[in-house]
Amino acid sequence: MEIVWKDRKRPFLGLPWSFTVYKLDEEKLYVKTGVLNLTEDEVRLYRIKDITLKQSLGQRILGLGTLHCCSSDATLSEFDIKHIKKPREVRDLLSRLIEEERQRKRVRNLEQMDDDLDTEDDTHE
Repeated sequence: MEIVWKDRKRPFLGLPWSFTVYKLDEEKLYVKTGVLNLTEDEVRLYRIKDITLKQSLGQRILGLGTLHCCSSDATLSEFDIKHIKKPREVRDLLSRLIEEERQRKRVRNLEQMDDDLDTEDDTHE
C-alpha cells in the first residue's frame, strides 16, 4: 500500500525531535515508537470509531494538534496522534479514508444507545 500521510510527533516548538512516527495508508494507521526498543502498532481504519481534535493554545500558535482516536482494536482501543502538523487536514483525510474502507469492506459501525423512553414507567401516582 502507498503511504498517503506521514508525520512525526513534534513535542518541542513544532520540531520533529521525537522517536514517534505516524504513517497512514488506505487500509491502516501505523504508530512506531522507540529508538533501541521499537514498538510498531497498527490499527485497521475500519475499526476506528471516533476522532477528536484537541489543541492547546501553544499548539494552535504553532499550527499543531493532537487527534484522539477510539477504536474497536484489541491493542489500541484508545490512542493519540500527538503534536502533528495540519491536524484538521489529517482528521479530514483520516475520516474520509475510514468511511471509504468501511464501504469497501461492507462494515457498519453500530452504536449502542440506551433508550430511556422505552424503559420509563409511564404510570404516575
